[in-house]
Amino acid sequence: MKGSTHRRCYCRDPKTGKPLGKSCSKLSSRKHGSYSIRQELPPREDGTRRSFSRAGYETLKEAQADLDHVRALLGLAESDDPEALARVAELLETVAAEKAPLPNIESTRRRLSHGLDLISRLTVGEWLDMWLAGKKGRQSAISRDESNIRVHLKPRIGHLRLDRLRVSHLSEMFEAIAEANVEIAEGNAARRKAFDELSRIPWKGREPRARRKAMKAAIAEMEPYRRIVGPATRQRVRSTLRAALNSAIAQQLITFNPAAHVELEAGKRPKALVWTEERVLHWQRTGEKPSPVMVWTPEHTGRFLDHAADDRLYALFHLIAFRGLRRGEACGQKWTDTHLDAGLITVAKQLVVDGWEVYEDDPKTDAGARTIALDADTVEVLRQHRARQDEARTEWRTAWVETGRVFTRENGELLHPANVTRRFIELYEEIGLPPVRLHDLRHGAATLAHAAGADLKDIQEMLGHSSITITADTYTSLLPEADLAIAEAAARLVPRARAPRAVPDDADRLGDISGAAAPSAHAARTQTAPDETSEAE
Repeated sequence: MKGSTHRRCYCRDPKTGKPLGKSCSKLSSRKHGSYSIRQELPPREDGTRRSFSRAGYETLKEAQADLDHVRALLGLAESDDPEALARVAELLETVAAEKAPLPNIESTRRRLSHGLDLISRLTVGEWLDMWLAGKKGRQSAISRDESNIRVHLKPRIGHLRLDRLRVSHLSEMFEAIAEANVEIAEGNAARRKAFDELSRIPWKGREPRARRKAMKAAIAEMEPYRRIVGPATRQRVRSTLRAALNSAIAQQLITFNPAAHVELEAGKRPKALVWTEERVLHWQRTGEKPSPVMVWTPEHTGRFLDHAADDRLYALFHLIAFRGLRRGEACGQKWTDTHLDAGLITVAKQLVVDGWEVYEDDPKTDAGARTIALDADTVEVLRQHRARQDEARTEWRTAWVETGRVFTRENGELLHPANVTRRFIELYEEIGLPPVRLHDLRHGAATLAHAAGADLKDIQEMLGHSSITITADTYTSLLPEADLAIAEAAARLVPRARAPRAVPDDADRLGDISGAAAPSAHAARTQTAPDETSEAE
């Protein structure tokens, strides 16, 4: 098993054409011919012999170095571990047949100790699958990592060898994502243009059902709307890859994490803006939202709640609008954690959507598990909601599904959060309110709390943010606009013999927004006409 080196040439007998081999007279010169190595390997399972052979070395030193390398690889397997020895022998046999470079000794040692395949080259995609399968933690975080791997990482870098992944590969991947964003934006613009042209087609003489059918068929032929991969999403993709590669380093599969060194644009939180009258007019003219995060004025919120008052989900919308629960927290709220006599609710669970499946989970952060005080109006809304739920339970009898949730479907089953969002959009579109996300009702609750005197720390605790930095980053652009009402109200407290300027008619409405003169949120809402729109937030 020691192996051997020898020198030979490829000269042939001019008469017979046979190789001269060691009989070549020129072999006396060290510059003639080349060196070869041969190492006996453990026999195959059927007992047949096998060996590692390689030729073409210019010097004996080079040949001896590779022979020592082969012996070192064989030495990785313990003498009492025939399975490991057979795996190394199979690796060397494959390398010889493919004329591939000899594998790194330390890398092979790590793969052998972790039971990984020595013959195949572990790719980034294969490692990501292995890492994800063994990942522990919150299901929502695992689902996010799975999506990042499936949508972005495996299609673009999954084929690369794990030990050969470089920073340049990741830079190219994110540049390709940015280029794809341009194509997506152009496709979405073309789809919007086609939809606008479709909406201007005269449909006179057609029944509403026929019109809807024709519209649906035309929309189905359009290119589907696609979401742009923004800076925050790219940061999350890198975070998933960085965590997976850190795990590979811990298992000694690689020694360098390129994801920790690739430079990306910072994923900034979008600033929340209030739907002022000017912004509403701009949206009506162009259809553009000034920011991805828009917040209704108190008048807008009042109009929405008045319109939704008879809806089965009114109490849920009311709770989010005034106390700032997340959608999943509101859908997952249980009666056992709702103490109406004390005017308190404890946020202990939430419903999370994975694909379309819904499951129960703990709050998003440790700070999300919190107790929130309820105002008298919200307590009364929840009492009425519970009475209606008790009536429904009686009507459904044995078909009622007892989940213990505050907000449920008609038969008591869990609410699907996506259906709640869909109903929210339907309700505000019916009365022509400017668009907001259901999550933005939570931002509106923050402005109401601030107008009532709450500081950022109070708002952080109400919303369940893990850090006051998150609260400050989200609301630094929103709260100053709400402070305009407080500034106006404070200015009117000082008696003046001569007014510095004429007070506009709208100034009286500024006090309503601050909440200082209103006995309750409900009273302030009912004192405002449904069609009024405040210019100050």
